[in-house]
Amino acid sequence: MKQLIRNFSPNPKNDILSGFTVALALVPEAVAFSFVAGIDPLIGLYGAFMMGIVTAIFGGRPGMISGATGAMAVVMVYLIQQGNIVGLNLENPIENLGLQWLFITLLFVGLIQISAGVFKLGKFVRLIPHPVMLGFVNGLAIVIFLSQLSLFQENINGQYQWIQGSPLMIMIALVLLTMGIIYVMPKITKKIPAPLVAIVVVATITILGGIDASTVGSFIREGGGAGLEGSLPSFQIQIFGLFDTISGHWGLIASTAFLLAAVGLIESLMTLNLIDELTETRGSGNRECVAQGGANMLNGLFGGMGGCAMIGQSIINVDSGGRGRLSGIFASLSLLVFILFGSSYIERIPIAALVGVMFMVVIGTFAWSSIRILNKIPKSDALVLIIVSAITVWQDLAIAVISGVIISAVVFAWKNAIMIRARKRIKEDGTKVYEIWGPLFFGSVQTFNTKFDVRDDPDKIEIDFMESKVSDHSGIEAVRSIANKYLDLGKEIKLTHLSPECKILLLKANSRFEEIIECSVDDPRYYVVTNQMDTEV
Repeated sequence: MKQLIRNFSPNPKNDILSGFTVALALVPEAVAFSFVAGIDPLIGLYGAFMMGIVTAIFGGRPGMISGATGAMAVVMVYLIQQGNIVGLNLENPIENLGLQWLFITLLFVGLIQISAGVFKLGKFVRLIPHPVMLGFVNGLAIVIFLSQLSLFQENINGQYQWIQGSPLMIMIALVLLTMGIIYVMPKITKKIPAPLVAIVVVATITILGGIDASTVGSFIREGGGAGLEGSLPSFQIQIFGLFDTISGHWGLIASTAFLLAAVGLIESLMTLNLIDELTETRGSGNRECVAQGGANMLNGLFGGMGGCAMIGQSIINVDSGGRGRLSGIFASLSLLVFILFGSSYIERIPIAALVGVMFMVVIGTFAWSSIRILNKIPKSDALVLIIVSAITVWQDLAIAVISGVIISAVVFAWKNAIMIRARKRIKEDGTKVYEIWGPLFFGSVQTFNTKFDVRDDPDKIEIDFMESKVSDHSGIEAVRSIANKYLDLGKEIKLTHLSPECKILLLKANSRFEEIIECSVDDPRYYVVTNQMDTEV
């Protein structure tokens, strides 16, 4: 019970203030990502609200913020466009059919993500190497920075152009003022979140001073939206009547659903790991998978954009003192209040203030230490770090992380493939002993086979695996093959210090192996650390 209360809110004041700050920062992000996906900003805002409230209550990481994200928005675009084209070509045209297809797709996204949590796939995020994590953080910091640069543009006759002259000078001055306040404020007091103070101060200066600066409201209207003011989302149960419009397009729906689910889970679990490091606590990846899936299903039913964890807003929350679930709950409820009742006030907040907040997030997110250690770490790790950062900016997070893991795995396999050794000695009774050292797996099988001189070896052979681990089926097949070669020549062979799993599989392959496998009290025992850790969560 104490742990439950502590997770809900270890410090209510900090959680409420940080949650309010996050809500302010969520508005332009959700609106911008809605424009990226080609949907109404209110759908993005409602999506952010539903993602935030569900994951704040049921998620696996107190203090982590979820909402509408750019990583998922760029995946949604093609689906929505194709759906709209189909809708126009129907005998009875359906307006915004692509949006309805998105809601249907989010139902499948939710099912996939919930299944990942139920089958405990969240723990596999621990297999992501540290260089990949650093590359992810650096790449995401660059992406956040680049996304803010679009706010230095204005819509002129349907074309976005960089602002110039005095508007640009005003924008830069307000951004620098915001960043300065966030930098200085913690040195004065930490009782009030610095980003919140910065937003309030800059907004007050622009309103009272009559400064003509781009605001949240003008940003929405320039993008084609009508404003923040809205009503509660209508129930979208009619989407089930549109399933017949998907005939012939299930491949697109399924592929988009899997891609959205993968992008959402990878970004959420990576963000969870990062927040774990910042707070020196540990969240539950599997629980987060279920919560993310439930939130996306809710978005599909009630007409939201869907989304996943947001690294920028999560860092704002943590840096502002938000550690409990209350911070995420308050942020989501504040966002809803902004939409329903406070839209006129929120629309007057200068975009520059929110840009300044995000620039400080970029500075705090980027792993500056990774630049200093590039020439101190293995070249392969440095290469992975750079590649993941580049792909995150060039493509998207999911492709970057998967590419980084694959490269790291190949490098690891290659290094271990050349580590296999066989020390040889002769016992007093004439038995030749091969003491195997290093992992035996698919990559080292060929080298392992070259260590033996089957024809010229004496009649008695012992292969000792005390310092080796047979790691996969290829390794087991290599052991079976070399043993059979000796047996076929009528030679006596003993296999010692094999793991229990290896013994079982060898006996299944050939029952006569029972005679050559020698059991000992000092046989190795192998345990999987992550399994033991999962039972403690």
